[in-house]
Amino acid sequence: MSFENVKKYFDEFGMGDRCVLQEHTSDTVEHAAQAIGCIPAQIAKTMSFLAAEQPIMIVMAGDAKVHNSKYKAFFHQKAAMIPWDSVEALTGHMPGGVCPFARKEGIKVYLDVSLKRFEIVYAAAGAPNGTIGLSIEELEKYSGFEEWIDIAKDWDETL
Repeated sequence: MSFENVKKYFDEFGMGDRCVLQEHTSDTVEHAAQAIGCIPAQIAKTMSFLAAEQPIMIVMAGDAKVHNSKYKAFFHQKAAMIPWDSVEALTGHMPGGVCPFARKEGIKVYLDVSLKRFEIVYAAAGAPNGTIGLSIEELEKYSGFEEWIDIAKDWDETL
């Protein structure tokens, strides 16, 4: 149902046809990159955390990892991912399909600077095999993000 919600969300902007169900699962960065035909770093992975006991989403490049001390400095607490069995209930999307679109109300979205090196990124679209390609400007606009943050490590700045 979540893919349909994301597609419906983008239908409002005339972009629903850009939501694609891939033939193969895209539930990991590597699987998504293979299914789409892009480099793993271009996958805009959405990670869900609990911050001040509220769900938040952080979208970062596929080759990036959370830098715990940067996370703690920004959110003033240790990074705590939402447990797998609670992800769908708290975000509105199943694990592997979590995205910042058509999410449950009140969830703040942050975009990590690791994404800024790309013109186009590919995000999940509510299902383990659902994807959508967006420009960075479109990601900003349609995610309703709070702000750009710098909490990632290990990403290739030369791409």
